Amino acid sequence: MKAILFDDYGPASVLRYDDAPDPAPGEGEALVRVAATSVNPVDVKIRSGAVRDRMPVDLPSIPGVDVAGEVLALGSGVTSLKVGDRVMGMASGTYAELCLVKADAVTLVPEGLDVEDAATLPLVTVTGYQLVRESAKAQAGQRILVTGALGAVGRSAVFAASGLGCHVIAGVRGRQSAEAAALPGVDEVIAIDDDAAIAALAPVDAVADAVGGEVATKTIRRVREGGVFGTAVRGPYEQAGVEVNALFAHADAATIRRYAEAVRDGVLTIPRGPSFLLRDAAVAQEAATAGGTGKVVLTV
Repeated sequence: MKAILFDDYGPASVLRYDDAPDPAPGEGEALVRVAATSVNPVDVKIRSGAVRDRMPVDLPSIPGVDVAGEVLALGSGVTSLKVGDRVMGMASGTYAELCLVKADAVTLVPEGLDVEDAATLPLVTVTGYQLVRESAKAQAGQRILVTGALGAVGRSAVFAASGLGCHVIAGVRGRQSAEAAALPGVDEVIAIDDDAAIAALAPVDAVADAVGGEVATKTIRRVREGGVFGTAVRGPYEQAGVEVNALFAHADAATIRRYAEAVRDGVLTIPRGPSFLLRDAAVAQEAATAGGTGKVVLTV
């Protein structure tokens, strides 16, 4: 098969399009012909070596987490899938023509959902959902601040918090306030690039932080005593009387399916960026890093 590999950590230019051995499914696995994958910040951080201490990889390595494609073969013990199924989910080494998936980490692509759209959803949707439910520990009726609410993870978090029955405060840059106010499920908007606005915010029960950095250090101060600060961007962040939980997203096929159906039905929007051929993964990662484009897709 053809795949994108890197032999050492470094800039996007270390990515090469080359031959790699065809994988074979083991127990509980399926072999998938990849139709599309997408670029996530974690792909860039792993390739650059920024997270090598806590997310090391064996080199040479094939990047990629998101996958949408067709099941080609099944390993022993797999009964939930069949050859020919169109699936989407989370795996590893998805920047390739073929990849292995754990059968319980993927779900069928909903009828009517474009395969490239399907490839943009798995990691960001489970991250947004788990950020709200597991890290921020949000409960119905609580006031929750979602920072970076217009990003893919932020939109997914808003969807989760709203569905839970929370009062959702969207934290965005001031110039994005009108767009954030129109986002389904948002009850209130705050400019997180305005220190005075943050200081004036009434205490919240929880924060679902998709931004990190200075925004995190400022917004954690608005969490009430006994509240929770959940973050998808590791700190360290501390505030007396506040529980802090950093998220490491894990595969959740049922959540991916629910979010995929919501996208298909127009209930949730995860903005799509440009699509690139697999061989142009270096250019795609640079485009994603530049930002402002939505989820960047690689087609195989």
